[in-house]
Amino acid sequence: MIRISTLSYRAGQSEILHDINLTLEEGGITALIGPNGAGKSSLLHCIAGLNTPSSGQVRIGDLDPFTASGPDRARCVALLQQTPSVVSRLQVRDLVAFGRWPHHQGRRTPEDSRIVAEAITAFALDDLADRSVETLSGGQRQRAFIAMTWAQNTPWLLLDEPLNALDPRHARDLMHRLHRLSRAEGRSVVIVLHDINAAAGWADRIVAMKGGRVAAHDTSAALLTPETLGEVFDTPFDVLVHQGRPVVVTR
Repeated sequence: MIRISTLSYRAGQSEILHDINLTLEEGGITALIGPNGAGKSSLLHCIAGLNTPSSGQVRIGDLDPFTASGPDRARCVALLQQTPSVVSRLQVRDLVAFGRWPHHQGRRTPEDSRIVAEAITAFALDDLADRSVETLSGGQRQRAFIAMTWAQNTPWLLLDEPLNALDPRHARDLMHRLHRLSRAEGRSVVIVLHDINAAAGWADRIVAMKGGRVAAHDTSAALLTPETLGEVFDTPFDVLVHQGRPVVVTR
């Protein structure tokens, strides 16, 4: 469980997050949605211990991400940022293997190799494993970075807008894989999404943010109403049902 208490965060003179109180349950996928500038990515970075709050606290189980050592934090929570840097001429297999560093600290074991191979297969990268990362398309590269983050093998996985570089087929494929793997392996995924329908289709829970505050937090089915979405995004919505799943459309 992640517990966030009275959390506020400032960047320079701007207050980005205001008095956030939130509990994220373990298991499945929790989506953070909201308009641009709502504070979604800032909150994700606070959870990961990269943004130091001006007040309040975060607890990931018993771990304080702001006082824990780097290796301890990296074995508890893995973060994929929006624009990860690429090392020139690095092969996909080696990139994914970086996710194991917090565990082996340079002394790689057969267990590390097994987990890397499983992550490559889980995200359909076997045919690309020996390719240089810089030769991949944007979507292929994104999958490689997600596989690296998954290989970190942490209880919590934080993904900041991972669908941005993906076409509709690969976006759906990624959400399906995260949904399946979160259940098969018991991981907890917190993901920032701009695509409300991706959240509607795959998230177990949704946190809606607006103006640096939590506007609503509930199961996907309960939160996805025209009233709540209209209030969060200042836009009128209809929520339909297609093949048993909610579909959100603007009016």
